[in-house]
Amino acid sequence: MTLPSTNRLAPGRPGPLGVSLTADGVNVALWAPEAEAVFFCLFNEQDGQQDEHRIALPYRQGGIWHAHIAGIGPGARYGIRAAGPHRPRDGLRFNVNKLLIDPYARALDGPLRYDPLMAGCVHGPDDDLLLDERDSAPVVPKAIILGPASGPDPTQNRPGHELSDLVIYEAHLKGLTAAHPEVPAELRGRYAGLGHPAVLEHLQSLGVNAVELLPVQAFIDDGFLVEQGLRNYWGYQPVAWFAPEPRYAQHDAAAELRALVHTLHEAGIEVILDVVYNHSGEGDARGPTLNLRGLNNTGYYRLLDNGRHYVNDTGTGNTLAVHNPMVLRLVMDSLRHWAEYFGVDGFRFDLAVAVGRNEQGFDARGAFFQAIRQDPVLAGLKLIAEPWDLGPGGYQLGHFPYPFAQWNDRYRDGVRRAWRGDGLEQAKLGARLLGSADLFDHSGLGPTAGINFLSAHDGFTLHDVVSYAHKHNEANLEDNRDGHSENFTDNLGVEGPTEQEEILTARSQRVRGMLTTLLVSQGVPMLLAGDEIGNSQQGNNNAYAQDNELGWIDWSAPDRELFSYAQRLIALRGRLPLLRQRNFLHGQTRGDGHPDVSWLRPDGTTPSPEDWLDPEFRSLAVVLRGVAEDPRGEALPGAVLIVLNLGAERDFYLPPTSADQPWQLEVDSARPEANSTVVDSYSAAAQSVVVLSNGCY
Repeated sequence: MTLPSTNRLAPGRPGPLGVSLTADGVNVALWAPEAEAVFFCLFNEQDGQQDEHRIALPYRQGGIWHAHIAGIGPGARYGIRAAGPHRPRDGLRFNVNKLLIDPYARALDGPLRYDPLMAGCVHGPDDDLLLDERDSAPVVPKAIILGPASGPDPTQNRPGHELSDLVIYEAHLKGLTAAHPEVPAELRGRYAGLGHPAVLEHLQSLGVNAVELLPVQAFIDDGFLVEQGLRNYWGYQPVAWFAPEPRYAQHDAAAELRALVHTLHEAGIEVILDVVYNHSGEGDARGPTLNLRGLNNTGYYRLLDNGRHYVNDTGTGNTLAVHNPMVLRLVMDSLRHWAEYFGVDGFRFDLAVAVGRNEQGFDARGAFFQAIRQDPVLAGLKLIAEPWDLGPGGYQLGHFPYPFAQWNDRYRDGVRRAWRGDGLEQAKLGARLLGSADLFDHSGLGPTAGINFLSAHDGFTLHDVVSYAHKHNEANLEDNRDGHSENFTDNLGVEGPTEQEEILTARSQRVRGMLTTLLVSQGVPMLLAGDEIGNSQQGNNNAYAQDNELGWIDWSAPDRELFSYAQRLIALRGRLPLLRQRNFLHGQTRGDGHPDVSWLRPDGTTPSPEDWLDPEFRSLAVVLRGVAEDPRGEALPGAVLIVLNLGAERDFYLPPTSADQPWQLEVDSARPEANSTVVDSYSAAAQSVVVLSNGCY
């Protein structure tokens, strides 16, 4: 293509990477050290056809191709092409016929959906990986050059909640509002839909103060799903680590997401993004050539067999080489962009073990963790790790360094097991209630290192935990082979929906009991969006491809009694600092002579080791006070008594108190209508949690 006369080339700079605006044009810088040529491809629409102008980047420094191009400004649409050797058996997969998405692109002009034209290779009968010479430009979204940010600045109104005070609400941005009757149709499933007053009122009324959004980094509907007529609903297949997903936008994804974050901040709600830096949406060797593969396959990915195959510690076909300094630079630049441009308050790292790996394996002192801890922009944000991947030694719960919190799946499994009838010691229930010190009490970590949850996007909803004993993933078209098979669930007598009143009553009581357990546990609680209104996925525990009514929250018949009860629990947690302490309770003696924690049998005596091992030992209580030898804990007045009665109805002895500070009922999961009242003894219903306090106010 002939370069338009309005464009003038100059050397520019090898940084920042990507395309950045200057006073009179753009600076372009792309890392492709093994390429023989790199082209900046400018696109214009003429008579419905895309007119492409290829501009070769003639300057190269340290493996970065760069140039300054005058006359290009905001709104311009572009792609990248890279020419070089095509030797897949050596890890080199250049194909100039494939239009590439700039890994640093700030915006895309449309969603990305797999098309056969994206294939970089022809896969012959001998898997010889011949060059695919078809042009992919017609099916690849173009990057958009953004102008300066406008509108309210979401970095200026961050709520700034302490981690110990968070109640996190994990939600899918589209699924939360796609079927919401009070959100206008044109806003449902959009960034603006989440910011609609009806949704904000729901979140504020519930009492949550942080939303954790499933991925909103631009992602692809991968080939397997497209062939099945499905979509990538969850979004864990990223292709542009700086660009918000365009399918959730009305017009301008970047502007609309900035506005959403600012709106949530104004409501006192922090925004945590689920981010994916462990792999890319390019998949395995048979996947599409979209960006990293076509720019620097040997640099961006961890490879095997002299580069022929991909390390697959993620289960998605590839694993990013984050230990490589330039890949780490991509990750860090991306995180800072989301923090500084969009104003987000934290990140949840998908398969974080893979992000923390080097060639020898997971390293908690590795480059990724060191880089984040020293970064002045990121070090003060909320950082949450999903502490596993599928590679060797891939389960690392408890091994992430400060300041990372970690999804505590042992909390989920332990509480589920205890409520379905497993022994308390099997479930490690005592440890889970007190913040899982067995996992986190080291290296200066506290209870807030654990993110406690009963359900999450990956698995059953809480309604389904008490309604299904088995997964029902037939809608995923994988013959029900996908998803976890061991979920520690209990249908309470009937698989799925039922009209039997006694079963419905038992299920409701079980849900309230489990929610109460979650909200009175030390650590940081996380709720799955919809659990507070009884949302079901009909037993599907892997709704990753269900971008439909099955995967969306059903608002048509919300359980208002459950919602009211959840409100009460969250408010209770906020009122009682003893339920959200920053250090572990170990039974040490406080300055007032009381132990900071003590366990009691129903008769008031201390449980023996044999009691904990007894599978029939199902009823106990715990008294909490402020942590001993901690100034903040010593300053906390009063006590909280939590009765956990997972067995039959029992009378519980209440420890004596002073006349002016009697025990006061706060909540009873079996009697949600019970009001606050003074008590000197208590009969706990079967399958219930009771919370009492004295002298806390």
